[in-house]
Amino acid sequence: MQFKESETIEFKKSTSELEEAVVSIASILNKHGKGTLYFGIKDDGTVIGQQVGKETLRDVSRKIAERIEPKIFPRIKTTKIYGKTCIKVDFKGAHAPYFAYGRVYMRVADANRQLSARELEQMILHKNKDSLRWDTEPCAQANLSDISVHKIKTFTIASSLSYDSVRNVLAKLKLLSGSKPRNAAVLLFGKKPEDMFFNARLRCAVFSGTNTAYITDMKDYSGDAFYLIEKAQEYILEKINIGMRIEGLRRIDVPEIDREAFREAIINAFCHRDYREPDSVNIAVFKDHVEIRSPGLLYGGLTIQQIRSKIVSERRNELIADMFHRIHFVERWGRGIKLILDKEPTAEFMEIGTHFITVFKRKAQTTIPPTAEKSREKGKEKSKEKILRLMAENSAITTQEIAATIGLSLAGVEKVIRVLKQEKRLRRIGPDKGGYWEVIKK
Repeated sequence: MQFKESETIEFKKSTSELEEAVVSIASILNKHGKGTLYFGIKDDGTVIGQQVGKETLRDVSRKIAERIEPKIFPRIKTTKIYGKTCIKVDFKGAHAPYFAYGRVYMRVADANRQLSARELEQMILHKNKDSLRWDTEPCAQANLSDISVHKIKTFTIASSLSYDSVRNVLAKLKLLSGSKPRNAAVLLFGKKPEDMFFNARLRCAVFSGTNTAYITDMKDYSGDAFYLIEKAQEYILEKINIGMRIEGLRRIDVPEIDREAFREAIINAFCHRDYREPDSVNIAVFKDHVEIRSPGLLYGGLTIQQIRSKIVSERRNELIADMFHRIHFVERWGRGIKLILDKEPTAEFMEIGTHFITVFKRKAQTTIPPTAEKSREKGKEKSKEKILRLMAENSAITTQEIAATIGLSLAGVEKVIRVLKQEKRLRRIGPDKGGYWEVIKK
């Protein structure tokens, strides 16, 4: 019989190595939950035997009981191996992490490695992940009356579900805990989620340089996660440069950062963020790059290298991820990072403090001569006047009709309309469908 150490079997030549044995037992428990340790066998598997006195087994038992927390109750006995007396310790436990001398160790091959503070935190979170999930907790201050019927109906249409009542739909989606909506239900479908969760917000800013020294624009939004995702996308599109290409007779807008890439990063930020953290998702637009900042580091022990090189995903918020999957916001296979890198190969990912950050580099812009700048400003003013004139003539005109009439792209028309609203020269009365434009005369 060949004796060899492994991740679940440990050899000690004698009880003189009892302290090291305690560390080995704890590290094996933390990795596998059970194992066996022998006294009287050398590291190379040579059986040399162990002298056993009246108190030997009791001393081994007492040392293990005193130095390992939480306590375990191993089976300790003498055994004959090749005619020599050895001590065999069989142990098991289901309450990891186990501490030996106040530290936590993990078995790696036949060695014991002390865990870092972050690794210990991840181990504890993994053990309690189901009970600690924020999105599955019932929202104590919310009732069914706080859920928007309109939002639920819109979701059922998008996800091909049938609607009968708010209660039944939430129950089908596992978004109810008894009679209480879960946190995910309020975050996604609440009438005013920000009243329940002060971090159900989006903060956006533009900085004039490559750092945060000078801010030129700042917007804060509050609402459900679907609304905030759309606002984040709109803000980036509004603040970055938009080019164009011609396909046949059509003019296609081309943002300097791929639209699919930054939309995926935004969705990931809201899907995987740590909602126990007080901060909001932040969008920062700099002169040379755009950052999407999400509270909460990578989950489940994942590293940046792993998410860049492998199609792998660990979900902090399973319920939220499931809702996003139902309307095709995310895939179950965790291919979001690959999509981002396919579209924007220079994208970077980093962890700073308690935030996960996705960074997109902006394309270099050539300097615009002053005469060209003046000409461009005149063009903007002409576009404003044309749009206002069309709206004054037909208050029900659509943005598509405006784009077709003045030869501007749809995104260009929408951008001009946003500026006119900010300048208080234009107001929208009623919903997008059925409403009308009001031109404000100064």
